[in-house]
Amino acid sequence: MTTSNKKHVSEDELLRLLRNKNSKGLEYLYDHYSAALYGAAYRIVQNKSFAEEVLQDAFVNVWKKIDSYDATKGRLFTWLVNIVRNKAIDKVRSAEVRKENKSDSFIDHVSSIDRGNSYEQSTDAIGLQDVLASLDEKERFVLEMIYYKGYTHAELAKEYDMPLGTVKTRLRKAILTLRQRIRIN
Repeated sequence: MTTSNKKHVSEDELLRLLRNKNSKGLEYLYDHYSAALYGAAYRIVQNKSFAEEVLQDAFVNVWKKIDSYDATKGRLFTWLVNIVRNKAIDKVRSAEVRKENKSDSFIDHVSSIDRGNSYEQSTDAIGLQDVLASLDEKERFVLEMIYYKGYTHAELAKEYDMPLGTVKTRLRKAILTLRQRIRIN
């Protein structure tokens, strides 16, 4: 198999290569997903070297734990983004850089992922920007701060002087609305 950007490898074939610990699978994964994943990490950590560390840690984690990926629970790209997101949030919490660039929105982040390297990556984000934009502003804010900026419920309530119950209610309503609009059960 060639890992050239011109050669398309199906997700099933890519998973087979990764599960067999074939380095060409990891190379293909990096070539086709690293730009979007780096962008996701950078949006959270707001620091190039931290984003690079997050990306490296994420790829090491994928290599070691590819057998834990379950295709019935979601697409490979979604799983990768979740790994990067979690590692980036851990990095932000450990590096105390969370408060930078709070004005960046989750909607802008989704738009940047949509500019990724492959058709498969783009289809993951189709319509998501519109669905997020259609949320109530207060619900979207809570969703962004918790899932994108890495706040806990209590941290968000304290920093923005909101009752904890209000934070939880708005988050729950936002999630229910998203599920309804994108038909995820």
